[in-house]
Amino acid sequence: MAAGSRRVIAGVSGSLRSLGALRAGAAEARSAGAALLAVLVWAPAGGEIAYMRAPCPLLLRLWEQEARERLRDAFDHAFGGMPGDVTVHPMVVRAPPGPALVELAGQSDDLLVLGYGGRSRLGYAVHGSVTRYCVAHTRCPVLAVPPPELIRELRPRRHHWRPEDFAVPLAR
Repeated sequence: MAAGSRRVIAGVSGSLRSLGALRAGAAEARSAGAALLAVLVWAPAGGEIAYMRAPCPLLLRLWEQEARERLRDAFDHAFGGMPGDVTVHPMVVRAPPGPALVELAGQSDDLLVLGYGGRSRLGYAVHGSVTRYCVAHTRCPVLAVPPPELIRELRPRRHHWRPEDFAVPLAR
């Protein structure tokens, strides 16, 4: 493998788990002298089928803009901005997350870095596990970064649901 030919692909969603993966991906890229490809994969609200039933180009542009802002915010939260000591290629992709990440990490010398764990059983039932999908289908090594200590500390505590937990914030 030629120096600098390896890529580190970090899956980013903006969650605490993905921020840990982004930091680990940057550290791996830094130590290997590789480029970091930070990928945020998104889909229209309700999924592609719902969007095809009632397409709205304005909403699509807003959702893509929000995805770009979420990726930018992830770097702000993880590093205080773009790290200067590693080459970063931010990328926003509209697709299902698992298949898109597997396709991007298609070279055998790539490294795919993802956050995992910290979800409840209901969370896995509703959202599935992108990390499990990628581990099962990718051809390159996958680094699954465990959730931050904060998530592990809060998980055993019982949560009492309130109506505010289900409220959707108004647009800015």
